[in-house]
Amino acid sequence: MPPRAGRHAVWPDRIRSEVIAAVQACGIEHPWAHQARAAEHALDGESVVVATGTASGKSLAYLVPVLSTLLDGSEAPNGRGATALYLAPTKALAADQCRSVKELSQPLGHSVRPAVYDGDTPVEEREWVRQYANYVLTNPDMLHRGILPSHPRWSSFLRSLKYVVIDECHTYRGVFGSHVAQVLRRLRRLCARYGASPVFLLASATAAQPSVAAGRLTGLPVVEVADDASPRGELVFALWEPPLTEMQGEKGAPVRRTATAETADLLTDLAVQGVRTVAFVRSRRGAELISVIAQERLAEIDRSLARRVAAYRGGYLPEERRALEQALHSGELLGLAATTALELGIDVSGLDAVLISGYPGTRASLWQQAGRAGRSGQGALAILVARDDPLDTFLVHHPEALFDQPVESTVLDPDNPYVLAPHLCAAAAELPLTEDDLELFGPACAELLPQLEAAKLLRRRAKAWHWTRRERAADLTDIRGEGGRPVQVVETGTGRLLGTVDAGASHTTVHEGAVHLHQGRTYLVRSLDLEDSVALVEQASPSYSTVARDTTSISVLETDIEVPWGDGRLCYGSVEVTNQVVSFLRRRLITGEVLGETKLDLPPRTLRTRAVWWTVTEDQLDAARVNPEILGGALHAAEHASIGMLPLFATCDRWDIGGVSVPLHPDTLLPTVFVYDGHPGGAGFAERAFHTAREWLSATRQAIASCECDAGCPSCIQSPKCGNGNDPLHKRGAVRLLTVLLKGAGAEGEGAPRGSQESATPAVSEASEEPGAQRSREELGASEKPETPEESETPVAPAASTGPAAPQAPPVP
Repeated sequence: MPPRAGRHAVWPDRIRSEVIAAVQACGIEHPWAHQARAAEHALDGESVVVATGTASGKSLAYLVPVLSTLLDGSEAPNGRGATALYLAPTKALAADQCRSVKELSQPLGHSVRPAVYDGDTPVEEREWVRQYANYVLTNPDMLHRGILPSHPRWSSFLRSLKYVVIDECHTYRGVFGSHVAQVLRRLRRLCARYGASPVFLLASATAAQPSVAAGRLTGLPVVEVADDASPRGELVFALWEPPLTEMQGEKGAPVRRTATAETADLLTDLAVQGVRTVAFVRSRRGAELISVIAQERLAEIDRSLARRVAAYRGGYLPEERRALEQALHSGELLGLAATTALELGIDVSGLDAVLISGYPGTRASLWQQAGRAGRSGQGALAILVARDDPLDTFLVHHPEALFDQPVESTVLDPDNPYVLAPHLCAAAAELPLTEDDLELFGPACAELLPQLEAAKLLRRRAKAWHWTRRERAADLTDIRGEGGRPVQVVETGTGRLLGTVDAGASHTTVHEGAVHLHQGRTYLVRSLDLEDSVALVEQASPSYSTVARDTTSISVLETDIEVPWGDGRLCYGSVEVTNQVVSFLRRRLITGEVLGETKLDLPPRTLRTRAVWWTVTEDQLDAARVNPEILGGALHAAEHASIGMLPLFATCDRWDIGGVSVPLHPDTLLPTVFVYDGHPGGAGFAERAFHTAREWLSATRQAIASCECDAGCPSCIQSPKCGNGNDPLHKRGAVRLLTVLLKGAGAEGEGAPRGSQESATPAVSEASEEPGAQRSREELGASEKPETPEESETPVAPAASTGPAAPQAPPVP
């Protein structure tokens, strides 16, 4: 990708000269054109979203008007002066931005007082932040649970609030984004109560229709600045497919070298050459493995180099995260294997290369990660290392799908009743809800409020609704959907707390016998206490990793839309998924060879969500020459491949969705394949699949048919996450079945018939991490095994709560 020249402009004349001087002292003589435009809108009192590429100076675009306003406010004769609130999706980004603000505002003296207020902030510092800080950096979780419920203690800050900065706003999508949208509405309501009406300044990676997404997020009209005027160095972008090995996998299929091993080799090679590199990895375990392998190989070359490679992931203690971030800043670390916790905006200027181990799920995320390299304007290298997965294989052989397509839209649905209900309760607990507030929270309020009254969560007195319970309403819901308090990982011999694991991930990652990696050390889980949320581990050196296996059954609750596809049917509606982890596999490191299976006794979990499903008739099976002996395998293969291909058509990745295939489902009485959203209440992926069904399933058929293997492989129909060990599978049967099914598809190329509306509920995106999609062995069909939320760490992809929805939200339809 060739370099690009920059275009300069001048700052608006309303910016304080002291702020311009401070910026120039940092070596920035003139702003880029998009920075000056964004600052102009901010000073005009217009909410604005800056949607430009990585390293384009988005931070300066909002910091300059904010600092100028804080400086003006500091001269007010009474009160604390103007204030600003900064929201980041991760603690690391907030801490990084606080460092930047302190450096930039140092010449301004005590007029600008930045401070981080999050879960890591010491208790003794919090009161100072509330009373004196005028630029508070936090995250949506702390705003939801800490600041808004305690708004009387924050009254002076909220009364003077001029700006709300929302950084990396493209990460607020799907169900998580919908929660954040309602948190922001609660913030706006309380600000109005104290007489403030802040301007929202949003920063986003390049996205389609950023002003529309920003408007949905804030509930306000938002101006868009998307013309990137910053310069860019040359970027060499490689698509890298690991080679086939001599080993054979299930059913004799060829085994391709893992993306983990290949990435570790590349990281080793680059470190030896002194190339500063970050390897982005899909899973926490993968990040740990890559760092361990690279360290071992570097130690064979030069022991001092091994200490210059590390892992970075969620679940570390705060002091561990800060130390790693500092080591990366200083250049002490040459290589870092990181989850997406490091993707979001942290200034890691000076990087030469980025390795991306597996397609990250969206083109927007791919470019965000690739943009981490070359941030100082120099040339850079980015390598996408393909996993043995249908989608990754498709992309490395069809680069036009990456380079010739626009990035995805950021979609969210604040009116989702499972999202809105708990925030109405939280808002009523903060200040009694009045009818004047209902417009702010959306049209779905009218239907939900009577239900919340009936559930005795709210009580109407005179013209307002009041919270009725003694517990805090904000604690009713976890906006990231992590489903309960985290499980603490404790070392048995010392009692030392190693870190935490999300509750939703505990069944699959810290079950008894699981291998747990932490900072390059390997531990075995000796016990998991779900009541006390504690996993006891001890250090060990097993020659294997562990992968949980589970079973899933699914039942149809309600069919919203049904359209004929020939004799078959394409449907969309509500389902209930019951999932249970039943065993775990021990797999040899590097090769992935299965060494054995151990049974587990863990409780089942249920999930009510939305799904798309299709059925075929006996006549269609005859036309496809799919007899009863191969029916289960054909359906199973089509399901695996369709899950792998859906991220090209819905803004999600394959871990956000689950699937079940059944030769004779009791609710449809026909062979049926389900693909469902991995979040209570749905997340919009299945709905998008329904409305792009012809294109989606056509691409699925093409991906299977064009694969070079004979009977199916991980590049087309096998899944390393399958809860049934990829058995049964029938490649040719799947191709014939999809061919016949698609013959009956409507000419529009959509699931919906001509003229129909896409849905009563707007689609949302990327709502939950890795719900999994298994089915019970008795059903003869099969589906995806989940990779747990512990494994895939996308801040905007919250962990699926596979427990009942009720504890997270008041009961709603």
